Amino acid sequence: MNNPITVLRDTVPVPMLDACKWERIAGDPHTVNLNAYKSEDGQKIMGTWICTPGKWRVAYEKWEYCDFREGYCIITPDGGEPIHLKAGDIFIVEPGMKGTWEVVETVRKYFVFA
Repeated sequence: MNNPITVLRDTVPVPMLDACKWERIAGDPHTVNLNAYKSEDGQKIMGTWICTPGKWRVAYEKWEYCDFREGYCIITPDGGEPIHLKAGDIFIVEPGMKGTWEVVETVRKYFVFA
């Protein structure tokens, strides 16, 4: 059995540059992933994501919790209205959400995929 509690204060994530699998559709966005935790089965991931301005086509396969720390973006679900998100916003993206993710001002967010 693995540890029931993982303390992340001493983690030293290795930066992963441009590891985003989404399709770039406008601008020249670049990403940095700082993954601080990954479950043994690889199904849960937690860390920090940084992205420069640009636009992506997204298709979510997993549930994601997001806590925006910096920046501004617009997420537009297919067939839905644009959702404007900024520093201080906390939100959930459900699996199956498809649409676009436009980073207007460089974003830094904490995330959990499960």
